[in-house]
Amino acid sequence: MINTQIKPFNATAFKEGEFVEISEKDVLGKWAVFFFYPADFTFVCPTELEDLASKYEELKGMGVEVFSVSTDTHFCHKAWHDTSEAIGKINYYMVGDQTATITNNFGVLREGQGLADRATFLIDPEGTIQAMEITAEGIGRDAEDLMRKVKAAQYVAAHPGEVCPAKWKEGEATLAPSLDLVGKI
Repeated sequence: MINTQIKPFNATAFKEGEFVEISEKDVLGKWAVFFFYPADFTFVCPTELEDLASKYEELKGMGVEVFSVSTDTHFCHKAWHDTSEAIGKINYYMVGDQTATITNNFGVLREGQGLADRATFLIDPEGTIQAMEITAEGIGRDAEDLMRKVKAAQYVAAHPGEVCPAKWKEGEATLAPSLDLVGKI
């Protein structure tokens, strides 16, 4: 999946009290996070989505749009948003993928279940997947770690010839891969 282009899709999302139509064209030209989760009205999912909501303004300030995606409908997303304190904090897109088109496009549909895996994809402005993470059902993701990955991907994109080492944080030293470094790290 890394370095592949996102595939075409059309869907309806719930965002800031409205139903909006979106497609892959809405992703191009900006950084994007696709945040797949199994289902609305569940257990780990609302903790992750609320955590991500706490970073949404910072992500927007970095030129990143967020699309949470489950195979629930956009109507279900609205009902969950209206009834859950945690989910009520969300201002990013909550995409209804009841046909599983997007979930299949990203290869994270649970066979025979109709649910998405717990998966995160970071997409650059050209529509290319730069990072992905898939965890088991009971392992929640951390928005702070996602932020670090976004910053690293944006740094590498803006600084050709440099790479970010393990645990890299914004402002820290990077590496310029070369023959001189071979065997010295």
